[in-house]
Amino acid sequence: MSDAVAFLSRAIEQGQGLAKADIVLKGGRIFDLVSGDLVSSDVAICADRIVGTLGDYSGVREIDVKGKIIVPGFIDTHCHVESSLISPLEFDRCVLRHGVTTAICDPHEIGNVMGQAGLRYFLDGAMRTAMDLRVQLSSCVPATNLETSGARLEVGDLLPLADHPKVLGLAEFMNFPGLLARHPSCLAKLAAFQTRPIDGHSPLLKGFALNGYLSAGVRTDHEVTNLPEAREKLMKGMQVLIREGSVCKDLHALAPVITERNSPYIAFCTDDRNPLDIAEEGHLDFLIRTAIGLGAPPLAAYRAATISAARIFSLRDRGLVAPGWRADLAVIDDLEHCAVSMVLAAGRVVDDALFAARGALPAVGRESVKARRVEPKDFAARGQGPSTQAIGVIPGKIITDRVPVTLPFKNGERRVDLDQDVVKVSVVARHGVNDNMATAFVKGFGMKRGAIASSVGHDSHNLCVVGTNEADMAAAINRLREIEGGFAVAEDGKVVAELPLPVAGLMSLASFEKVRETLIPLRAAANSLGVTLAEPFLQVAFLPLPVIPHLKLTDMGLVDVDRFEFVRD
Repeated sequence: MSDAVAFLSRAIEQGQGLAKADIVLKGGRIFDLVSGDLVSSDVAICADRIVGTLGDYSGVREIDVKGKIIVPGFIDTHCHVESSLISPLEFDRCVLRHGVTTAICDPHEIGNVMGQAGLRYFLDGAMRTAMDLRVQLSSCVPATNLETSGARLEVGDLLPLADHPKVLGLAEFMNFPGLLARHPSCLAKLAAFQTRPIDGHSPLLKGFALNGYLSAGVRTDHEVTNLPEAREKLMKGMQVLIREGSVCKDLHALAPVITERNSPYIAFCTDDRNPLDIAEEGHLDFLIRTAIGLGAPPLAAYRAATISAARIFSLRDRGLVAPGWRADLAVIDDLEHCAVSMVLAAGRVVDDALFAARGALPAVGRESVKARRVEPKDFAARGQGPSTQAIGVIPGKIITDRVPVTLPFKNGERRVDLDQDVVKVSVVARHGVNDNMATAFVKGFGMKRGAIASSVGHDSHNLCVVGTNEADMAAAINRLREIEGGFAVAEDGKVVAELPLPVAGLMSLASFEKVRETLIPLRAAANSLGVTLAEPFLQVAFLPLPVIPHLKLTDMGLVDVDRFEFVRD
């Protein structure tokens, strides 16, 4: 008898109550995501499969969940594990206890640094995690031709990985201008994945342009930021992944579309969320309780986090608490607060022993920060006159404004103006491909002195620094070279706080607890400079992203994203 046949025989036997189930959750209530009812019932589990509900069962192991509610495990439909600043195994340990039993990641951060080797690192990690970590293959490495990346991934680099058991399809297609212009490289990737899930990334796209984008087989979008955009995309068959991360916070704006009628076409995602925010607020559990607090019906919120997410990504084995479905389960205290007290991942109770059994994942991407050493004079902002455009930061958004400013001007150089809240921003190439460097201005940080720098610079991950003076900007950038990447805060010519991220300049070698602890004084150091943003480091990290409107800065210069061309001033 084959293993598969033997398992099915056991499952059928246990489901009928003819033998004790491996595990039984006793005395709780199931939240039925079909009817919306709370139903008193045991839940019987055989190996990784639910085999019994709506009845009383005996188990080899029985777990008392009296007074609790059993819901399906949550599914994060779009995230970049690298943006959690920790390795895939630490991400697993960090978020699984919050009920996130499946996460769908796009490793394009490490892909931009290391190419195919970076994707393989994540696939190796996904084979070890206790949660089911699924991978969408990175579609846009580099995202555009307006920046310098450490690698390039063409369709020939993706296809050898397409049949890996953890691969679902093609990750967010950020180069929507290239798609709409029918660039051969874009079309080749899209054609190769037509029968698989293709993630979208089309901020503010509408009308005929959106129709053209969807005609390529794109099915989802996590870049929806307002209600008219959400409603048009839903009406055109696009499934909206409502995002609430550390920087990008769209849940409040989009809460009105989370209805029982819309719920089959809506899911939740975090995109980029760090361990400090997870500790202070939560993960998808936070999205669920926040959505309900904003008026979403509990049935719609829990559907979005589970069965709808599973169906959107063709994960047909999970998302309900019912016989025959994968035993990914969260046990919660009540629906409104979604306080998770126990998690089962593929029928295994999540505890320290489960994590200890996973094995190790060797670090990669060491010494990837190959930027040249910089001097204060390198940050001069030369121009033809005092007038220019500044990048306008919008708190809680990665979309930026285009802000006309008139700045102090002397000897052909534009200077910062703290009275206008306008400081310098520079991007320094770090992949060893060239020595590019560009400087512009940004408004909205509230910074009064010093500088903050990051080697996390979406999506090509060059070094980015925001500062009030050139000496502190140079000190922060040079420190990133020394610590193999990370975050640094400088004041009076010296670094006063830092977080090393030596794994490809993106992730820490430390535990998520240690990263969380380090982020607290790091954020305090940024605030001591006058910075008013809730998450300043990831806000810095998105300033070089030239696929998000409206104005961004890369190592090649200031980019008008709407026109997809450099600003000449």
